[in-house]
Amino acid sequence: MSNIFIGNREYFPGIGQIKFEGGSSDNPLAFKCYEAERMVGAKTMRDHLRFAVSYWHNFCGDGSDIFGPGTRIHPWSEKSNSLDAAEDKLDAAFEFFTKLDVPFYCFHDVDLAPDGTTVAQGESYLSHMVELAKVRQAATGVQLLWGTANVFSNPRYMNGASTNPNFDVVAHAGAQVKRSLDATAALGGKNYVFWGGREGYACLFNTNTQRELDHMGRFLSMARDYGRSIGFEGAFLIEPKPMEPMYHQYDVDAQTVIGFLRRYGLENDFKLNIEANHATLSGHSFAHELQMAADAGFLGSIDANRGNAQNGWDTDQFPTDLHDTVQAMLVVLANGGLRSGGLNFDAKLRRESTSLEDMFVAHIGGMDCFARGLLAANSILEKSSLSRDKKDRYSSFDQGPGAVFEAGGLSLTDLRDHAEIIGEPEQVSGRQESIENMINDHLFRT
Repeated sequence: MSNIFIGNREYFPGIGQIKFEGGSSDNPLAFKCYEAERMVGAKTMRDHLRFAVSYWHNFCGDGSDIFGPGTRIHPWSEKSNSLDAAEDKLDAAFEFFTKLDVPFYCFHDVDLAPDGTTVAQGESYLSHMVELAKVRQAATGVQLLWGTANVFSNPRYMNGASTNPNFDVVAHAGAQVKRSLDATAALGGKNYVFWGGREGYACLFNTNTQRELDHMGRFLSMARDYGRSIGFEGAFLIEPKPMEPMYHQYDVDAQTVIGFLRRYGLENDFKLNIEANHATLSGHSFAHELQMAADAGFLGSIDANRGNAQNGWDTDQFPTDLHDTVQAMLVVLANGGLRSGGLNFDAKLRRESTSLEDMFVAHIGGMDCFARGLLAANSILEKSSLSRDKKDRYSSFDQGPGAVFEAGGLSLTDLRDHAEIIGEPEQVSGRQESIENMINDHLFRT
C-alpha cells in the first residue's frame, strides 16, 4: 500500500495507519488477527480476503431511518454545491481506505457523483468524478472491486428498473447502467454488480411476470454486450435478495438466480455476489448460499455483513459471528478462492454510533473476524479429518453399483433389484455433533 493520500484536508485527524498489533493488544484502532502479509497456505491474508469498503454506507449514509433523521454530520458534506461536496467525499473516502489499508472499494454511480437533472448532466458529473478517482487510485494503490448503478432509490423506479411496466423507466435504467459501466471500466473495476433492489412485484393481479422476466433477461444481455464492447473484461455479478423492498423478488436466492441465468443464456458471463444478510432473510444460512453458488460454478464475490435474528429486515450489521466466517471461508477455500471477487463490507454503523472513529473500529472488527475465520478454516482443511470424513460418507458411490449409478448406467428397475438383494441398509451415523465440536476446537485454537 502506498502512502496515505489525504488531499487538501485531513478528515480523520488523530487516526493514523491501522496496523497489526496481535491478540494481546487492547488498542481499538489496531488489528488483533488480520495481518495483511501473513501467509496462509500459498497466499497472503490480503490475497485470500480481498477486503473492500462500501462507499454508500460509510460516506453517504448518515444514520437516518424511517423513524428519524440522520445522527451523523460528515465533515465532507459541508459544502452546499453537490459536486464540490462529492469531491470532498472522494478525498475522505481515499483517506479512509488507505488508513485502514484495504486493497479495494465499491460504489453506486450516485454515491460517487450527483445524479443531475438530465441524463447528460448525470453522465458529465460521473465522468468528472471518475477522472478524480483515477488520480487517487494511482496515488494510493487502492483499486475498484466493483461498480454498480443505483436503479432503485429514485421514485421513478418504484415499480422496478429493468422489470418496470413502463418502457420509459427501463430506458432511464439503461442510461444509468451504461454510465456506471463506463465508470467501472475506466477505473479498472474487477467486476460489475446488478443489485435488483426492486426487480419483482407487489401484486400478481396487475403483473405480467413472464414479460417482466423476459425484459430482465433482455436488459442484462444488453448490459453484458455493451460492457464487452467497451473492453470491460471482469465478471458481471447478480446479488440475490429476498422479499424487501418488493414483496416478491425475482432474484430471491442463489439457486433461483442460477436458474434464471441459465434460462436466458447468461451463465458464461455472470456470477453471484452473495450477501450474508440476504441469505438469512431468504431462509438460508450464509454458508448455504455460498455453497450453492460454488457447487454450480457461480461464486463470484461476497458482501460481508450480518442481520439480526429477531428482525426481518436488512439490517446490514458488521460481521462478528466467528462460526459464520469459518463456514464461509471453508467454502471459499474449497472453491479455490474468490478470483476476481472479494469481501466487501456492505455494512453500516448503528444509528447510535456517531463518531468517525467508530467507522474504523467497525471495519477492524469485521476484518479480524474474517481473518480468524480464514485461519480456522485453513486449519480445519489441513489438519482435521473433515475432508476425509465427508468423502467417506459418500464412499458407497465410489465403487460398485453406486459408481455405475453416478455414471448414469442404472435404471429404476436396477435400483429395485439391488434393494431386494441387499435388504435393509445398515444405519451410518452422520456424526454431526462430533464435527461441530471439532469446528469449535479449531476455531478457538487459532
